[in-house]
Amino acid sequence: MAGPDPLGLLRTALLCRCPRCGQASIFTSVLTVRERCPVCELNLAAADTGDGAAAFLILIEGAVLVVLAFYVEFHFNPPLWVHVILWPVLAIPFTILLMRPFKAFLVAQQFRNRPGEMGAE
Repeated sequence: MAGPDPLGLLRTALLCRCPRCGQASIFTSVLTVRERCPVCELNLAAADTGDGAAAFLILIEGAVLVVLAFYVEFHFNPPLWVHVILWPVLAIPFTILLMRPFKAFLVAQQFRNRPGEMGAE
């Protein structure tokens, strides 16, 4: 038996699709996961991602933004107000843009590793 396809998992997460059928979106709004997939009836409400996506984003995006802030500070030496305006303008859209795929990835990982919890056995 072949192992799971990591590109399939990544593609499913980036498109925010159901991990079983890959057809329907798993979200009903910006970050609200559906109760069930409308195509294959997978119980998506059982997928508990908690604050995992937010924690990953805080660690990864925060590290990247701090490195960029230091680079801008030491390379260009801008006034403080530039930092005050620049970093929230970059951080907020990237966080919103990346939260859905991170959350979809965690749902897909739970489906792959513990399908019984989602009624998929």
